[in-house]
Amino acid sequence: MLINLSDVLSEQHKTIIKDCMPDMDEFHCEFGSFPISEKKGAHIVVEHVKGRELMIRGTADITITIPCDRCLKDVPTRFELDFVKNVDLDESDEARVDELDEKNYIDGYHLDVDKLLYNEILIGWPTKVLCSDDCKGICSVCGQNLNEGTCDCEDTSLDPRMSVIRDVFKNFKEV
Repeated sequence: MLINLSDVLSEQHKTIIKDCMPDMDEFHCEFGSFPISEKKGAHIVVEHVKGRELMIRGTADITITIPCDRCLKDVPTRFELDFVKNVDLDESDEARVDELDEKNYIDGYHLDVDKLLYNEILIGWPTKVLCSDDCKGICSVCGQNLNEGTCDCEDTSLDPRMSVIRDVFKNFKEV
């Protein structure tokens, strides 16, 4: 969804308040595509600060289905986004690169809400997603989900070169 910023940049500097539903149905990034299972909408407020400088405040509640990192079971992951962005439209592209700020959500006099929310989701992406804290994962041989039951694969023993270290840990529990 695009929001026209010409009202806030005009002489009257009208504040823009929009409640909108993001158009995204899937979250695409370099580590995969993930379906968005629930969207509760976004609330965006754009205010004039000075000159061609804007303050963008917003909230959104989006749930994305991400596979568990151990067993690959789908886990609904909720993103409660709450952000404040200061944007200077007169700032050069080189200055933005120096600040390492990604402002690809502003194009001329339009604010792309989907790109803004995409950036915020990417920033808040969890490093590890687990279906439960005690998830056992999958068998590395047959692929059986070990949370649902055991498999008949042979128990692969530890590398014999590691036996000395294993003995150290058995003999000295404090280590």
